[in-house]
Amino acid sequence: MPCLLPKGRVPHASVMFMVTEADAAAIRTAFHEEGELSAIIELRQRFPGIDHAQAQACARTIAGWTPPPAAPCPVVPLHPNRNR
Repeated sequence: MPCLLPKGRVPHASVMFMVTEADAAAIRTAFHEEGELSAIIELRQRFPGIDHAQAQACARTIAGWTPPPAAPCPVVPLHPNRNR
């Protein structure tokens, strides 16, 4: 199958990565407890293909994230068999 990208172009999917909540928590902890450089080092250990400038921008972004809220409790009817 021929490549549709012009020569010299890198496909965007090769530079994407996914950060799990565990990764984000470790990076946030390093950022808040030890500083930005420690967060950059933590991020680069977990994602070795990232250069320093990208890691710095990503670490700052991740440090600003808040964990997702807990899922709401499901609604349970008080009287499931009662007719209205």
